[in-house]
Amino acid sequence: MNVIEFNGVWKKFRKGERFNSLRDRIPNLLRKKNPANNGMLNDKEFWALKNVSFQVKNGDVLGLIGANGAGKSTALKLLSRIMNPTKGEIKIEGRLSALIEVTAGFHNELTGRENIYLNGTIMGMTKKEIDSKFDKIVDFSGIAEFIDTPVKRYSSGMYSRLGFSVAAHMDPDILLVDEVLAVGDIAFQAKCAQKMRELLNSGTTIMLVSHNLPLIQNLCKRVILLNKGEIIKEGTPDEVIPYYQNIVYGKQEEELKKRILSDSDKVAINTDSLVNISDVLLYNGELKHKTEFRIGEPISIKLNYEAKERIENPIFTIDVIRADGVLCCSSNTKDDNFAIASIDGRGAIDINLGNLNLAPATYFAKISIWDKEMVHPYVIRKNDVFRIQAGGCSGEIKAVFIPEVKWKTTT
Repeated sequence: MNVIEFNGVWKKFRKGERFNSLRDRIPNLLRKKNPANNGMLNDKEFWALKNVSFQVKNGDVLGLIGANGAGKSTALKLLSRIMNPTKGEIKIEGRLSALIEVTAGFHNELTGRENIYLNGTIMGMTKKEIDSKFDKIVDFSGIAEFIDTPVKRYSSGMYSRLGFSVAAHMDPDILLVDEVLAVGDIAFQAKCAQKMRELLNSGTTIMLVSHNLPLIQNLCKRVILLNKGEIIKEGTPDEVIPYYQNIVYGKQEEELKKRILSDSDKVAINTDSLVNISDVLLYNGELKHKTEFRIGEPISIKLNYEAKERIENPIFTIDVIRADGVLCCSSNTKDDNFAIASIDGRGAIDINLGNLNLAPATYFAKISIWDKEMVHPYVIRKNDVFRIQAGGCSGEIKAVFIPEVKWKTTT
């Protein structure tokens, strides 16, 4: 049985601009009165959602992911009736609670006690229900000693804790959650997580919006990826999350390449340079040239150089740097005891990096050739970008490496 149906939903918003003259206002009023204009945009409007359709069955846990501005929060606000769709139909079966803006129903001048009743009423609870749950709500929030203090004197953490407590004790059939599980300190976050597990085990239908991909991975049975108001991928977390991560890393790669090309601080290579690096190739253990690698796949680099005159004892270096500037690993022929007597004319060097086990992200190789004292670089090249693809890992990985760890229990 479907408890949520999103059928061809469109939502239009206006950009934050004000009309400066009557000449601007009249055409806008005419557009509003003309129903034929409903599917069109003027220059001050945009679609937050475009023909979005999905269904959620009773007891399902659906995750919505995507970049900022993708339309995730708009979808939840439409479901919670905070706003209405421009076009399309939304159907909801059952009692719905929304953890979207947990303190949206609070009044600053009222006490915590008064706001529990106010917020609970806004969410559809009767006074009798609130009375029966009041002590549990206060105990869960952990702010009992301040419950009769006006909430305008609460810290932001206390404010959020009370708001979450009210919404979480509504015992809804459908729960909408938008990035609110990280309120309060670590101890309270643990209580929030436990409450979410209780709701999951009770059969509550949950829609969760979060940038916390491990949370989506662990809680959701199905995931929808939104981009610029449209669904571009739907499926299990294992199908959708790596797909989304690879899109993100692809954008990082494009931005990194643009930044490298426009980097004004890079070492300029002029026609008088004694050495030039003419070409760099990245390839895997099967000697296949590529710029996208799987986690744990061997990586090798071949560089072709040309020395215009004989250079004694040059030192070659390789740095692997993540897109955000983190130096992940570094090596050079001197420290690796790979002595090169001299170079003269054209030549090539192979660098076998082995199984680096780099985490999914975008990286670039910084390759340089130095004199024997490593005082002067003949050439520095840092425009060779590659990517480690997401896949086979649970959620987001912020570490540099994925080590091959072996666990065992001991007595």
